[in-house]
Amino acid sequence: MKIRFFFLLPLLVSLVPTAPSLAAGDRFALVIGNAKYPDADAPLKEPINDARDIADELKRDGFAVETGENLTGDGMRRAFDKLYGKIKPGSVALVFFSGFGIQSARQSYMLPIDAQIWTESDVRRDGFSLETVLGELNTRGAGVKIALIDASRRNPFERRFRSFSAGLTPVIAPNGTLVMYSAALASVVSDAGGDHSLFVQELLKEIRVPDLMAEETLNRTKMGVTRASRGEQVPWISSSLAEDFSFSPGAGGSRPAPATPPAPPAPPPVVANNPPPAPPAPPTPPPPQKPADTAAAPAPAPPPAPAPAPTPRPQIEAALPPPPPPVKPIDPAPAPSTDSGPSAAVLADDPTIKSLTSKIAANPDDVNALYRRGQVYASKGAYNLAIKDFDDTLRINSKDVEALNNRCWTRTVVGDLQGALKDCNEALRLRPNFVDALDSRGLVNLKSGAVKNAIADFDAALKINPRLTSSLYGRGLAKQRNGSAQEGALDIANAKAMDPNIVQEFASYGVR
Repeated sequence: MKIRFFFLLPLLVSLVPTAPSLAAGDRFALVIGNAKYPDADAPLKEPINDARDIADELKRDGFAVETGENLTGDGMRRAFDKLYGKIKPGSVALVFFSGFGIQSARQSYMLPIDAQIWTESDVRRDGFSLETVLGELNTRGAGVKIALIDASRRNPFERRFRSFSAGLTPVIAPNGTLVMYSAALASVVSDAGGDHSLFVQELLKEIRVPDLMAEETLNRTKMGVTRASRGEQVPWISSSLAEDFSFSPGAGGSRPAPATPPAPPAPPPVVANNPPPAPPAPPTPPPPQKPADTAAAPAPAPPPAPAPAPTPRPQIEAALPPPPPPVKPIDPAPAPSTDSGPSAAVLADDPTIKSLTSKIAANPDDVNALYRRGQVYASKGAYNLAIKDFDDTLRINSKDVEALNNRCWTRTVVGDLQGALKDCNEALRLRPNFVDALDSRGLVNLKSGAVKNAIADFDAALKINPRLTSSLYGRGLAKQRNGSAQEGALDIANAKAMDPNIVQEFASYGVR
């Protein structure tokens, strides 16, 4: 059950170096969407919407953004010159281009809408070399250079050459550069004709997951595109960043676990939490009580049985864990069992948590810092600490649907199904058809055995987002448990094809 931080228009957020942080004025972006190429059969449908959404998000996140739509060669030249003129030593410079791109002489070129290309030499005359752009940004002193190029489309120019290489080519970029193409080297994809390209859709989802290193954010985007396209589109990434950078999350989205793809290791311990019956197991002292067989047995008779005290007891205790979990989120005792991730002491030294903790110390009602720290805790498997922060967030604003959904999911993982259901219901009351809350509540119902309700929730989520793998896999399990083995198997097979790790992910939630 992949948990995603879902926001409508999230794209690249202010990059924050681990060392000195950059002021908002030191972040500059140029966003270009070229759609109306006269040589193409019809205008591209995706670039303009993609560019607008990205530009809007970058503005909200502190970038000084210049945008260009359907730029000619002169227009692109002026736009790049304007960007170059703003760069100061240490600046972050970001370029997003959506349109047609082409490779020539081992370089990738972004094409203006008036490019007149009939021979390969025309590419170098009318196109804009990505390597040249990155080199110029570096010369001007940009400390971090980012290029996101959604230009691996089939275009009308390449087939005019007697011999040509489709798609884009590797970029030789200066240090401190992060480059991502929407498709693999030398490969192309067709414009899907939708409102947004698949590449941008996945990037917008992942960019909001808080506190991921930039490379990890783009890697997750790559995985999302690959899964959603069933391997037909595999983005390409190149990084020479000298320091760790993360895309600063503006607010965060839904459940915190998406930051847990690397947390599969943590989850297993969560499954191991089911063995917390192990703690109850220590009460194996009952064997010694065997001597007082009849006298002692009657007392514990409610849970076990007098005679089968030794063997049945472990089994009965194994049946008892389900009830205890609901108390775990609140009980201090269960905390150790949910401490499948780093301990509180170790987490206290985490730079991100340390920074957020300082903000909270200065202002205990800093709702944004509390919420973000809860997300980070959850992403690291420290579920009890996460729940506490979500509790405090909701104490300040009881109508925070994102915090309600996050707490719903986190409570589900630790086994507090009643509390989780209450949170999800409230989130959906406040925001009907909130897809992530539907997905979360589906998991709650699945874990509690209410399979018909689970199917209804997953159905509703999939109507909104047909590519929501967690809902597809969850629905498959629910259908099988409801007696529809064949339909369930089909959902499960489709989900596994989209995300091979989905089985392990659900197992980490205690669902098999």
